Amino acid sequence: MLKIALIALTALPLFAGFFPSTVTTSVASVSGKNIILRSSFPVNGMSGVVIHNYGQGLQAITNRIIQTSAGHATLGDNDVIEHDNLPTINTPVARGDKVIGGYLYSNVLVLAPDADSYAKATSSASRTWIHPDLYALYLSQEGEGIPTRQNLASFAKKYQVGLIYIIKKGAVVLLDPISGKHVGKKGISGLPAKAQFPFFMRFDKINSGWFSKSATGTYYNLMETL
Repeated sequence: MLKIALIALTALPLFAGFFPSTVTTSVASVSGKNIILRSSFPVNGMSGVVIHNYGQGLQAITNRIIQTSAGHATLGDNDVIEHDNLPTINTPVARGDKVIGGYLYSNVLVLAPDADSYAKATSSASRTWIHPDLYALYLSQEGEGIPTRQNLASFAKKYQVGLIYIIKKGAVVLLDPISGKHVGKKGISGLPAKAQFPFFMRFDKINSGWFSKSATGTYYNLMETL
């Protein structure tokens, strides 16, 4: 079963500007859940993964980590790969383990107020853009009607999403769904006064279950909570 869980890892590209760079470093020391990195992630609040080398060309992601201050991180969950048929890896983090900060930051979910702003966002950079329809379907299956940091984190883990691109009133923020922290921000103008609620998608509404209350509010107010 262990061999099934082991994955091939390839070098990840570096991003510049608004998107924090994906970086590779290693563990300098470990004390409980506290980790010191040999080099820092570009932004505090970035999450990453720890990769252990088992020898004979076999390596696996064992844990998530979150940078709390320059070069310092805290140990997160070991549920990096969610699959009912795969075992949970319990290998402890050790000195010398490889670390990728900004893991999967190329996979980005967009929460936008309308189709036009969504199109502008996805044409602004070369990324693997995750359409909000997929997230809307996930919420419907989970019996939820609006985005929360909790269901964004669950969605990100299930669908291998690294960042949430959130268009707010006057600004765009990048939310790392694993850490729950903003890791990028820039100003924006020309947004519509009237926005689709809870976010742009190609469905009229999210059917959140027989006993769920209908979600109410406005797009821009909702995005301020994320």
